[in-house]
Amino acid sequence: MMFARKRVAAVAAVAVAAALALAGCADTGTTTEPGASGEPGDTANLAITFLPKNLGNPYFDTSSKGGKAAVDALGGTFAEVGPAEATPDAQVSYINTATQQGVGALVVSANDPQAICDALNEARDAGVKVVTFDSDTNPECRDLFINQATADGIAKIQVDLIAEQIGDEGEIAVLSASANATNQNAWIETMKEILAADHPNITLVETVYGDDDDQTSFDKTAALLQSHPNLKGIISPTTVGVAAAARYLSTSDFKGKVALTGLGTPNQMREYVEDGTVTAFALWNPEELGYLAAYAAAALIEGDITGAEGDTFEAGDLGSYEVGADSTVLLGDPYVFDKENIGDFDF
Repeated sequence: MMFARKRVAAVAAVAVAAALALAGCADTGTTTEPGASGEPGDTANLAITFLPKNLGNPYFDTSSKGGKAAVDALGGTFAEVGPAEATPDAQVSYINTATQQGVGALVVSANDPQAICDALNEARDAGVKVVTFDSDTNPECRDLFINQATADGIAKIQVDLIAEQIGDEGEIAVLSASANATNQNAWIETMKEILAADHPNITLVETVYGDDDDQTSFDKTAALLQSHPNLKGIISPTTVGVAAAARYLSTSDFKGKVALTGLGTPNQMREYVEDGTVTAFALWNPEELGYLAAYAAAALIEGDITGAEGDTFEAGDLGSYEVGADSTVLLGDPYVFDKENIGDFDF
């Protein structure tokens, strides 16, 4: 498979050295059973299980698509398991099951930086390689973190977009995922710093949490607009939240009056960009993120890398990558999507 590498719009520069150091037992959350361990005599157990924050999330559907393509190309066995809801400890039972099944690697987007650490370290003690992606655990709980972009870069592009759309002044709010989400919390803290330093006429009046649930995020958007009649913009650094907020705005009196930006996928946001509800939003390519995470997991399994700073490995169509500080690998810069280019993308 080949990925588009086009980078568009004015995107904040990001640096590898600043990379972000960023369940329940019900069977209904599991979509695919993990593959068995390698046959006797195999030199590498390329059974790689992806554990996203929750299933049924378009963002993770896309990242898992990339992960499966990579694992297939490597000749391994791909599986995806996970909870229906993105709660702090919902992933623990899936980690324990994968450990018992003897998978070669777990690729995890953490709902909480600490809650799954004990389970992950038990997996590592059993010989399972642990790669986090999208949302990190504490660094001592994994072997490698695949970071989509730096916290500074992700935060800055969203602040830049909302500032441009509201004329660099007025009240804004943030609609985030869960209150425990490692990545969103880091981005929001950096947004606050950027606003204070560079945008003194913009006031962040409230941060609310939609728990990466469409209806909850929709309702939180309505509540924000009722609570803050002077609101000029909303940043939603979560694909579920930004799509739900756009859906609310698109049929409300606030369409064209309250700006919305954040992190979304083109297929989710296309209709809202085309109808004028949303001017521009940003994201990395989650399919590339899953693809890179799978290749990193395989490199760990095969002993090509250990996760030490300076290690290098090949990631198929994406080329060569180097491990940075805190055992972090950086995918690259965010994309900016708008009416001019959104038709060029399909994910």
